[in-house]
Amino acid sequence: MNLISSPLLTDLYQLIMLHTYFARDMRETAVFELFVRKLPAQRNFLMAAGLEQALDFLEGLRFGPDELAWVEGCALFPPQFVRELASLRFTGDVFAMPEGTIFFANEPILRVVASMPQAQLVESRLINLMHFETVVAAKAARSVLAAPGKLLVDFGLRRAHGAEAGLLAARAAYIAGYGGTATVLANALFGIPVFGTMAHSFVQAHDDEAQAFADFARAFPKGTVFLVDTYDTEAAVRKVAALAPALQSEGIAIKGVRLDSGDLAALAGSARRILDDAGLREATIFASGNLDEYRLRELMTLGAPIDGFGIGTSLVTAADAPFLDAVYKLQEYAGTPRRKLSPGKATWPGRKQVYRRYRSDSCFDQDVVTVEGDSRPGEALLVPVMRNGTRLEPKETLETIRRRAAAQLARLPPGLAGLDPAAEPYPVEIAPALRDLAGQMDRGVSAG
Repeated sequence: MNLISSPLLTDLYQLIMLHTYFARDMRETAVFELFVRKLPAQRNFLMAAGLEQALDFLEGLRFGPDELAWVEGCALFPPQFVRELASLRFTGDVFAMPEGTIFFANEPILRVVASMPQAQLVESRLINLMHFETVVAAKAARSVLAAPGKLLVDFGLRRAHGAEAGLLAARAAYIAGYGGTATVLANALFGIPVFGTMAHSFVQAHDDEAQAFADFARAFPKGTVFLVDTYDTEAAVRKVAALAPALQSEGIAIKGVRLDSGDLAALAGSARRILDDAGLREATIFASGNLDEYRLRELMTLGAPIDGFGIGTSLVTAADAPFLDAVYKLQEYAGTPRRKLSPGKATWPGRKQVYRRYRSDSCFDQDVVTVEGDSRPGEALLVPVMRNGTRLEPKETLETIRRRAAAQLARLPPGLAGLDPAAEPYPVEIAPALRDLAGQMDRGVSAG
């Protein structure tokens, strides 16, 4: 049993509902949409991510022998249900915002059109995949905006909430504009550039810090970035500078130093002067240590001569906004629009499309959410990506997605591109056609 792709990686009620739909022969076409009800207070926008993994899941959906054995042995379902599961595949259609697209509250980023049992079963895993990568991509994008032109590297694996989270966080951050990751498997699986320096333990295991630097450089001459804060940071940088001529005579170029603690702005200034005085003007300064976008903004404001940043815990946990009010709701069944009316959780009914208009300077101007078929001015954001359970296009490369994400960030209105809450939220209009449909349904409920 593959723990990650298993259809049992779901909530029990999905299997209960699957059985119930089979038992009542409720197999008509259902339309579900995945959206976020409201933005966290700390976010002016979100960035769609995780679609690739969602489509992989749908294409590979099947109950293998181990899953069928569990269902049969759990004593909750009849034998007929197990036989139905053996042949179950996802054969529906999917529409989605391409990964890297910026979106806002109440805008569907994914629409699933399939028989009711299929569309229901996939709910939990689809939310799980798209919610997490979207959370991390939105967090990562803020650092990209806070430190334009700087190398940003994901350092988060060791603090991630599990192995899959660590890998997918590296992917989401790369989409949003990070330059790479420290997670090796993210390179092997996704081709994301991988970065690494040296450990404090290597320095500590030596009796002499300068000897540790020399040994490291000779053992790994292609990656001579020295971690210089094990003891006295400025003294360590001086040792690196003193070591440079000997290493250069051996053909080893010092690429840079890494700061991992202390007053990063002041230490970076001192390190830059020491390196420059030694003729090491090409050597870079890389900083890490409990960083987030707010700390990056501060360092950028101070003019700290830092070339790149490693960001870990705050990124992979999206510490200031670790979850979204993301939901996957039924919008149509058997050709009839459906609407949930729970207080505070009412949905807009029917299949929907999102249109985005742009200002004369190419920045976003306004989004309109309307019923499918109500064509509005602007760009339609939901596009078909799967038909009859098969992708319509080859998998997008991460570079293509990164370019889209960068273009999206470049088109944010200035008020949304900052880290602080925007004075005015981005306008998302619910079109009259959609309001009329909701009103018709509400009147029908009242009359009933």
